[in-house]
Amino acid sequence: MFNDSYLRPDWRTPDERPIRDGVGEGLLRVGDDERVIVLTADLGGSTRVKVFQDVYPDRYFDVGVAEQNMAGVAAGLALEGYKPYMSSYATFSPGRNWEQIRVSIALTAVNVNIIGSHGGVASGIYGPTHQGTEDIALMRTLPNMTVLVPADATQLSAAIVAAHEHMGPVYIRAARPPMPDFTREIPFTIGKAYVLREVTTTSKRMVTLLATGATVYEALVASEQLAKEGVECEVINVSTIMPLDGDTIRQSARRTGYVVTIEDHQVVGGLGGAVTEVLSETCPVPIKRIGLQNRFGVSGSWRDVYREMGIDRQGIVRAVRDFVLNRPVVQ
Repeated sequence: MFNDSYLRPDWRTPDERPIRDGVGEGLLRVGDDERVIVLTADLGGSTRVKVFQDVYPDRYFDVGVAEQNMAGVAAGLALEGYKPYMSSYATFSPGRNWEQIRVSIALTAVNVNIIGSHGGVASGIYGPTHQGTEDIALMRTLPNMTVLVPADATQLSAAIVAAHEHMGPVYIRAARPPMPDFTREIPFTIGKAYVLREVTTTSKRMVTLLATGATVYEALVASEQLAKEGVECEVINVSTIMPLDGDTIRQSARRTGYVVTIEDHQVVGGLGGAVTEVLSETCPVPIKRIGLQNRFGVSGSWRDVYREMGIDRQGIVRAVRDFVLNRPVVQ
């Protein structure tokens, strides 16, 4: 059963738009707060923060290609009572300025919101140098850091607002290409995993699909195909990686007996790593991690790259089919 509370009525045939578009929309929603300041490292257009400049030019600053300095400036502004958002590509921030984020932002636990755009191999034609595929791992290891990976532009806009209301540093991941915009406009709750499809049958073949970011929609579509093959899927949008909603994940794992994680990121240190850590301590079940398996991305259209990496809907179906149908039935 699909959850109408979270999905648009037309989610099977949604409009497509870049997830990163939610950045600018969200910033305009919080822009009337004069404490909000936006910083960019010469990528205001690409990261979609430039729309803030058009409305609030006095609170928008381009620091140039200087991501390390940007982190220091953001920390200083936060210490003076402002609520800065700093933006760049994920491969540059936190990829290039992780030390400054660690010491100046995480250690001091200041209210800095870090936007990592072009996350994952979804950056496509930009190639592996500009495909941030390790950023979640880098950021979720930092004490005091909250890590958000919204599933579409609508949820990203709501996440920007939630970050504004949150105390402490937040990392928000965005993706570049037009992708399905399928979630309802609801407030974003930090630390909550959203159950988009519930298992309501007593099927002997059940599995929990835990997806994050752009792969959530692919998991939803894959779940319908798998249902036709006799595998009932509970699909959960894990849009907060840190802190992880362990309760929801454990409840689903106990109900289905199998867990598959799906992400546009290295499986080491990403969603797959986080879920494995949580379940191994309190609810050990068979786990399959779908994502980048110790490799970099390639250049091409995002759909072609997803297919190459096995994180598109067809790849998910194949992996889940092999994982669940080739194992003994969980009694």
